[in-house]
Amino acid sequence: MENIFSVKLGRAQCAADLGDGSERGEYVPQDYILQKLGRPHRAVSLMYCYYPLDKEFPARISEVPDMPKARFQWDYPYDDYFPYLGGLNGSTDGEPFASMRDIRRHGQDVILTLTIDPFVSDDHLAAIGDDLRPFGRLFLRINHEATGNWFEFNKRATYQQVADFYCRAVHIIKEHAPNVLTILCIGGVEDLSSEEMVREKEFAQAVRETDIWSVDKYISLHWGHPFDIAETGGNSHQRTSVRDIFEMIKRSYERFLCLNGGVPKPMLVSELNSDGNVVGAFGQAEDIRRFYDMIDSENADWLSGVTFYQFRDRGRLGLEIQDVNRCDTGVEQPVLGVYREIINRPRFMPTMAAGGEVSLPVKLRWGSSEDAEGIAIPLHFDAQPCFCELYFEDDSNLMIELNGRWFYKSPEASFIDLMPAFYKRRISTPADMELRIFAPPATGENDLSQPDGMFNYYYTLEKLPTIRIRTSPAEPCRD
Repeated sequence: MENIFSVKLGRAQCAADLGDGSERGEYVPQDYILQKLGRPHRAVSLMYCYYPLDKEFPARISEVPDMPKARFQWDYPYDDYFPYLGGLNGSTDGEPFASMRDIRRHGQDVILTLTIDPFVSDDHLAAIGDDLRPFGRLFLRINHEATGNWFEFNKRATYQQVADFYCRAVHIIKEHAPNVLTILCIGGVEDLSSEEMVREKEFAQAVRETDIWSVDKYISLHWGHPFDIAETGGNSHQRTSVRDIFEMIKRSYERFLCLNGGVPKPMLVSELNSDGNVVGAFGQAEDIRRFYDMIDSENADWLSGVTFYQFRDRGRLGLEIQDVNRCDTGVEQPVLGVYREIINRPRFMPTMAAGGEVSLPVKLRWGSSEDAEGIAIPLHFDAQPCFCELYFEDDSNLMIELNGRWFYKSPEASFIDLMPAFYKRRISTPADMELRIFAPPATGENDLSQPDGMFNYYYTLEKLPTIRIRTSPAEPCRD
């Protein structure tokens, strides 16, 4: 390890994002997800609600004592997401900020999906912006699926009022937090016989003022869960062909583009899945494989990213199902292995650009999961290793990549076992490869005292870890 080089982390052709927690499942810590999937995502999506004018808030509405039993998922006074505990007179000590810090420590950006009462004052929106300032590049999806009729904000306001609120929220929040990128999520094209999107007249100004366009699309969905069971002939579920879903997303982008005078913006699918309650576990895996295959085969370079909804679910919309006996335990579904293969395809992988030789101490920069500067250490392996380990003498917070596998080192960790990088990608001949190291913020927050602290985090690496590589066991077999 005599020489070290700079390396630049860049964006994928199509970003892989992941939902983690919603009305249907609890947040799963990033250490576990990284261990299961082997690589970080560009961003992780969290879902929260903010209805501070309601007497029940900030309680989660389904947990309010004496609350009447719901007849369906959205049959509450406000949306049954986890409550956003920041905002006006709030605090950033709790959620979603603890989860946001966990996500950013692990080298990922946050997508914060936030349903908001459209009648909150400007002061509430300004306070949300102030909350989000330390979290670097952050994607904010305000009042998603805004052309639907199930969320409480759509029940309290007209579609035009919801659209106008979106524009007001964008202006105020971004004034206080320029690091925030806003995502407009509306229904898009829902009928291929129509040339227009649903409610596009009302949302035309929002289309122009947002940073990013998006739609949510489900190849199949049982929206009646958990209040009924999807059976043939029922009216609480649907299934659409993968081809039609793909065409709806593409046509939605084309309409967004038209409404914006032909000027492109990033296009996301902010929620994508096929419901195992409808198609079964193997059907879900096949639908997801076919959708991502289509992105590749169609060379859909107009699509900037896809968020798989979600990691763990109480129903069958997750890579794991929540164990009925232990809420903190997941049961892996067939789609998890399919998804793990997908996110390691070249189109969905971030780029790594090699730079020149550098020397210690070296200043590492973390701008985002698509813009970071780290180091690369050349390593040589005479054969398949039996041991490959790192030993640290500092309190660095690092994301480490070797042989396509990513590892997280917390400030408390002094030892990282890199052998999982060789369990599924064994080497049969001598090989050279690079150990790559990046330094996302140790606390999950940027240092706003720095001149560009809202956008960049810096860490000076003083010393390299000691690496131990052995190609044979400590003691040979004596049989």
